[in-house]
Amino acid sequence: MLLAHAVTLAEARSYLAALADQAATFDASVEYERVLLQLDYLHGDLIPGITPAPAYTRDVLFDVAYAAIEELDEHGVDLLSVELLLDMLETAWSKDLP
Repeated sequence: MLLAHAVTLAEARSYLAALADQAATFDASVEYERVLLQLDYLHGDLIPGITPAPAYTRDVLFDVAYAAIEELDEHGVDLLSVELLLDMLETAWSKDLP
């Protein structure tokens, strides 16, 4: 894994974790965790740590996580897996809306 891929993956993981922590409902938090688990599964043992995400609103956290996941296809993650992750993220987001 190259440095750019590791940075993108770490960003996606960090913002997904922040979304799970700030979720309005338990169900939404569980869905964000499922996205995080799927992301980790796709990368096997090559998983960077989660760093604290800045204290942004949930809208900003979602946008950054979405963009980071989209960028993964540029680092060798197959497009179908990226689309699956994005769909899972959108499902979690729909459960997180008031």
